[in-house]
Amino acid sequence: MTTQNVSDGQSLLERIQPVSGGREILDPATGELVGRAPEADLADLDAAVARAKAAQSGWAARADEDRAGLLNAAADAIEAQAEELAVLLSREQGKPLNGPNARFEVGACVAWLRATASFPVEPEVLLDDESGHAELHHRPLGVVGAIGPWNWPMMISIWQIAPSLRMGNTVVIKPSGYTPLSVLGLVEVLNTVLPADLLIAVPGRGDIGDRLTRHPDIAKIMFTGSTPTGKKIIAAAAETVKRLTMELGGNDAGIVLDDADPAAIAEDLFWGAFINTGQTCAAMKRLYVPDALYDQVCDALVAVAGQMPMGNGLDEGNVLGPLQNRAQWEIVDRLVTAAVDSGARVLTGADPSPEAVDGSGGHFYPTTLIADIDGDDPLVVEEQFGPALPIIRYTDLDEAIAAANALEVGLGSSVWSSDLDRARAVAARLEAGTTWINKHGAIDPRVPFGGAKESGFGLEFGAHGLREVSQPHVISW
Repeated sequence: MTTQNVSDGQSLLERIQPVSGGREILDPATGELVGRAPEADLADLDAAVARAKAAQSGWAARADEDRAGLLNAAADAIEAQAEELAVLLSREQGKPLNGPNARFEVGACVAWLRATASFPVEPEVLLDDESGHAELHHRPLGVVGAIGPWNWPMMISIWQIAPSLRMGNTVVIKPSGYTPLSVLGLVEVLNTVLPADLLIAVPGRGDIGDRLTRHPDIAKIMFTGSTPTGKKIIAAAAETVKRLTMELGGNDAGIVLDDADPAAIAEDLFWGAFINTGQTCAAMKRLYVPDALYDQVCDALVAVAGQMPMGNGLDEGNVLGPLQNRAQWEIVDRLVTAAVDSGARVLTGADPSPEAVDGSGGHFYPTTLIADIDGDDPLVVEEQFGPALPIIRYTDLDEAIAAANALEVGLGSSVWSSDLDRARAVAARLEAGTTWINKHGAIDPRVPFGGAKESGFGLEFGAHGLREVSQPHVISW
C-alpha cells in the first residue's frame, strides 16, 4: 500500500491518496468523484500491527503529562486544518458544512482531544488502615484495534484514538469502507505531531476488520456500528479474550409527557431525531406523544421541518444532506413505504422522487414525519437510521414506557416535560445507557456514554472511558 509522500503545497486529499490505483469514493450528494482510497491487504495489516506493537512500550514509558501534551498538540493541528477537513468530510459523508454537521464534527474532534488530555489518571487508594494498603493503578493494554462507522467518521475515530493514546496504548484503526478518506485525512493531520507508529490507519474491506478482531497482538477492540456486526466481532474476539468496547445500534425512544409545551420543545425534538439527517446511533428514532398534545406536537414538528433546507453539503445554506450510501437509502425507503402502505398518515416527506428534494441526483430522502402509526409497525421497531420519524400516539403513560422498553436495544432515550421531578421519575424507568430530559443525543466528553442491552457495553468519555482502555492493576501491601 503506497501513498503519496508529504510535500509542501499538496492538499490533504493529495497526501492521502495512493500514487496509483485505489478505490473510487463518490460524493453521495452528486455522484462525483471525491478521491481514491488506498486498499490495504492482510500483509499490510500485519505490518501495521507489528509497528504499533514495537512503538507501544516506548510510548507507555513516557510521562503522562507528555502524552497529554501531545493530545493537545494534535488538537492544535486539527484546528489549523479544520476547514480542509470539514470540506473533505462534507464531500465524502454528505453532511452539510453548517448546522450540527461537518464543521461541528471537526470542532468536536478538537474538544474531545483537549478534554481527554485533561482527565486525571492518578492511582486510586482502595484501602489505607491498620489492616494494610491497596492501590488501583491503570496500565496500558498494548495495541488497540479501532473500527469506526461512516456516519461520524472523524469524531468517533477520535473517541477511540484519544483515550487509547492517553493511557499509553498505540492504535491501529480501520475506517469504514464508505468514508475512508475522512479518517485517513484525520490520521494524516494527527501524525504531523504524534511520534511515528503510534497511530496507523489501515483502510480496506471486511477481511481487514475480521483479521484485526482476531489478531493475537491486538489487546482490545473498540467498535461503533451495527448490532449484527458487533455480534460477529464479539465472537471473533473471544478467540484471544480481547477486551471490548462495543457501541452498537440503537432505536431510541422519546416520550413527551402531557405537561410539555409543544412549541418550546419542537426544535429540540427535531434535532434530536434529525441530527446528521437521522444517521446517528443515539438519535431519537421513535416518539411517543400523549393524546392531549398529539396534534400540537405534530404541527410544531412539521413547522420546524419546513425551515430546515436539505441539499448539497457544500452549499452554505443547507443543514440536512443526503443518506451516505444507497443501501441506507433503500432501508429508509422500505420502512417508510411499508408505514404508508399500512395506513399511517404522512405529515411531510415520504416522497423520494428527485423533484421532491433540492440536490437531486444524490442519495437524498426528504425529511419525513409519520403520524397515526401502529406501535409494532416496522418503521417503529426497526432502526431506520435516516430522516424519517414515526410519532406514536399514547393514552396511558405506563404503556408508553413499556413500549419504549420493549425492544432489545437501549442506547439512549429521552423524556420531555415542564416538570423536572416528574421527568426524572419517568427517566428512571427507561432501559437505556443514557436518558436525556428535554433534549436528546447531547453528549459531553466529561460524561460517560455507553449502551444497554444489545446496544453494546463498555463506557466511553471521561475518566471512565480512560479506564476502559487500560488494564486494572491492584498493588497491595
